Amino acid sequence: MSSPLPPPVVIVPGLRGHVADHWQTVLADGLAAAGRDVRTVPPLAGDDDRIDCEARVAALEETVAEAPGPPILVAHSAGVMTTVHWALRTGRPVHGALLATPPDFDTPLPEGYPTPEALRQKGWTPTPRTALPFPSIVAMSDDDPLGHPQRVAGMAAAWGSRLIGLGAVGHLNPASGYGPWPQAAELVRELEFG
Repeated sequence: MSSPLPPPVVIVPGLRGHVADHWQTVLADGLAAAGRDVRTVPPLAGDDDRIDCEARVAALEETVAEAPGPPILVAHSAGVMTTVHWALRTGRPVHGALLATPPDFDTPLPEGYPTPEALRQKGWTPTPRTALPFPSIVAMSDDDPLGHPQRVAGMAAAWGSRLIGLGAVGHLNPASGYGPWPQAAELVRELEFG
């Protein structure tokens, strides 16, 4: 008798999309090399679509619909917000979700990021504060320029997520020195066998 296949993994990138040296890409490559079914939500073509919540939710829906079973979602930054908005609109089963360094879209972001008005117009705010219908882990940075720890902890509590502190890791992206983030694979395993 063969063992059941592990759940597929769906990578949900942030606003900047797929980045070759990002921990999500490193994780996806490692899981795929081990024979896992891994899919990444594709980038959106136009600049308007890039920050359009509905377009990102639709892209996630399409990716999950094509997966061969309830997935483990691995989201970073605005990908977390995409996941939360999507989860409240879909009835699709999800095995679990790793939600890494969610931004706080309800407060102004640093220069170079979308303004509160642009985020509101594109459907991102207010941030949903409803329990997610699947197990989830929020990974929080102590010094994330896009999300104060107290605000991120509040989001995690509202979503019913287990909160883990990562220490001072910035926004957990290449600009903060991440590349590889080995703990991500451990957290995916935890969600798989939960």
